[in-house]
Amino acid sequence: MTALPIAGNALPQLLRLASPMLPVGAYAYSQGMEWAVDVGTIADEASALAWITDLLRFNIGTLEAPVWRRLYRAWQEGDVESARNWNERFIAIRETAELRAETLQMGGALKAVLDATREIDTGLLEQIELPALPTSFSFAAHGLGVPLREGLTGYLWAWAENQVSAAMKLVPLGQSSGQRILVKLIALLPEIADNALGMQEEEFSNFAPALAIASSRHETQYTRLFRS
Repeated sequence: MTALPIAGNALPQLLRLASPMLPVGAYAYSQGMEWAVDVGTIADEASALAWITDLLRFNIGTLEAPVWRRLYRAWQEGDVESARNWNERFIAIRETAELRAETLQMGGALKAVLDATREIDTGLLEQIELPALPTSFSFAAHGLGVPLREGLTGYLWAWAENQVSAAMKLVPLGQSSGQRILVKLIALLPEIADNALGMQEEEFSNFAPALAIASSRHETQYTRLFRS
């Protein structure tokens, strides 16, 4: 099957949403990776790739991504109650206080960007008092004309790129190592996006105990480069 091009301005809008230049503060977070590096769980390119891949497969791809899909559909249908329900559920199942604070800070920052640019009507999003990042990102993607699958892929890419950037600073890794990891992650994204789009609610899973441990330990880590 030949993929259809994204129409109009949707492609540059997607690139903008997934860009590290988007002022939501993503660069300030490592999602527990800083602690994993500190204790030696992540020590080189191979272990960094394994850590990021496992989170992508067994946490982001199996919970955050299918929730994102439902939020996008809720915005598509103008169903604020459904969006509020998924927003609250997503916040409630964040593994640690650090991860909850991160998604709320970034979600609020993206909402502020949309308010400042006034490019789309944010009336529906305004009805969500504390939007998490998937809530604001899916709202922006829909409002800016980005199709569902492409928007979700962009969301996954933004997360993966930020994790690789954190690994490059923390391990540290060189530019070539970072690019090799990104090449491998890119190959996974279509499958992960497709799985998330077809996932039933009873299939949701965020079983990643190492993430919960790393994030909770990072909250009290003595020396930190990344925000807690």
